[in-house]
Amino acid sequence: MITQKGQSIEDKSMEIIDSEIGTHPYSPDEWTIVKRIIHSTADFDFARDNKVVFHKDAIQSAIDALQKGCNIVVDVNGVIGGFNKDNMKKFGNQVICNISDPIVIEEAKKLNKTRAQTSMRLAAKQMNRGIVAIGNAPTALVEVVQMIKEGLTSPALVIGIPVGFVCAVESKDELRASNVPYITNIGRKGGSPCASAIVNALYKILAARKSS
Repeated sequence: MITQKGQSIEDKSMEIIDSEIGTHPYSPDEWTIVKRIIHSTADFDFARDNKVVFHKDAIQSAIDALQKGCNIVVDVNGVIGGFNKDNMKKFGNQVICNISDPIVIEEAKKLNKTRAQTSMRLAAKQMNRGIVAIGNAPTALVEVVQMIKEGLTSPALVIGIPVGFVCAVESKDELRASNVPYITNIGRKGGSPCASAIVNALYKILAARKSS
């Protein structure tokens, strides 16, 4: 629960972002998400060169899934650290991260894959009709896209915003070419705080709709 002082700082930050960015091409709901990413990173590139890209069904699909208590599958524990846990409690959403599971570690060694890849395979059923939030590992995003192609899972939304120099750009390109609702960005930038910010923003949109 945010304090009054904390809320005033957040509100001021959002005002600064609005004033500095000026005009932008995003819808109100999309801007809620992009603005929260900028707030978490202090990086205006997410509205410019490294712009955030939305599948046309992304926000509605995610809102519907969250309301139904869907799972939220993440690639690393760092994404969980940025979540507003009150939201999950309110709607009964379970957060799943298998990156440190001994089974994942052993299987990754055996198959010569990354733990992130293997952890996604382990969560195939749990991410079905749920939200996948990837902020750190491009190989996790590649694996999820491949699993969708194989018909092993069908998430309501894939948030694919991994950071990095190896495969980060390519993994996002593959996501945009897929037939799943997605939120991603152009380029190498990203990170766990971005993935967390997107999920938190989706809850804000959901709360605004329920109160209207």
